Amino acid sequence: MSDMQTNGSGRELVLITGSNGLVGTALSRKLSARFHVMGLDKEPARSGAPTQHVHLDLSSLDSLDTALKFVQATHGTRIASVVHLAAHYDFSGSPSPLYDQVTVQGTEALLFALRRFDVEQFVFASTMLVHAPVEPGFPIDENSPLGPRWAYPQSKLEAEELIRRHRGDVPIAILRLASVYDDECHSLPLARQIQRIFEKRLLGHVFPGNPEHGQAMLHLDDAADALAVTVARRAKLPADTTLLVGEESVLSYAELQRILGQLIHGAEWDTHVLPNAVAKAGAWLQEKLPKSEALTRSWIIDRADEHYELDTRRARELIGWSALHRLRASLPRMVDLLQAQPQFFYETNQLDPPSWLKQTPPRPPGATAHVVGT
Repeated sequence: MSDMQTNGSGRELVLITGSNGLVGTALSRKLSARFHVMGLDKEPARSGAPTQHVHLDLSSLDSLDTALKFVQATHGTRIASVVHLAAHYDFSGSPSPLYDQVTVQGTEALLFALRRFDVEQFVFASTMLVHAPVEPGFPIDENSPLGPRWAYPQSKLEAEELIRRHRGDVPIAILRLASVYDDECHSLPLARQIQRIFEKRLLGHVFPGNPEHGQAMLHLDDAADALAVTVARRAKLPADTTLLVGEESVLSYAELQRILGQLIHGAEWDTHVLPNAVAKAGAWLQEKLPKSEALTRSWIIDRADEHYELDTRRARELIGWSALHRLRASLPRMVDLLQAQPQFFYETNQLDPPSWLKQTPPRPPGATAHVVGT
């Protein structure tokens, strides 16, 4: 088999694992204008996806071997970049063997399987949560202390370490992303916060931590842009590059509550600090009740006080990237969608709607949510 690409377009080849997820789909669209993109994912391709889809289950060595043999047979052995997005994420908080099988062992297996190719770059989508949280006003940079607090970021950090050990001569770029959202929300913690206020739940009025703390966020378009420009500028990057990617401005929990209360109900929304022990007892009881929606879980309460604020100067210097979107500006669009199409908002954000919502007619076309400052 020739080492030259045979896709017929003359464009360089980019592989994206986890290509059918939210970020993978957005990235595929951005890269497909310049590169020949092949998406590797165990889930079917989304409707209208611009990439060639290849089935890949990273927990199976046979699946990995079959997928890469197909890539080699159809496109040769030269790959401009492999963007590795596939990973396990579980919001239940329970330990799962899939963190090791997919995120850690799957990444290691992928690296070894790629040795049959001439790979110009390996990009890994990690998370800012590999770092220890900080206090407001002291943003995290790439040299800040590491300290993942639960299984998801721990698995990402272990994968980062494997990549550095086994990359060989392949240049790597590790992007530690903030929490991704878009104008339909697609951030489960934020969607549940919106849900509690929309439904006027008691839990929406209490917070088991410092309400002046918050977490950096990252709009989907900005996430895809950062990954795309990392691929485009691969020849100019250091052989081992780590970048933090996210919005530098952070909305505190209290500010989010205030904005959402105004947007949804047109009124002030009171938020009270609840002692951690009381909150955990209530969360434990809620999880044990039949058919509980478990909007607040005990393990989340342990994370409530953590603050993640980012210094993204290195991303500006090395890839010319900075976030163009702000969560504050996207919140009115999320709430407008919620009020106009509540059932769609609940479905797309994997929320359980209350019985009364199923009987609520949609808002008239053209109605808009209130806009709260930028």
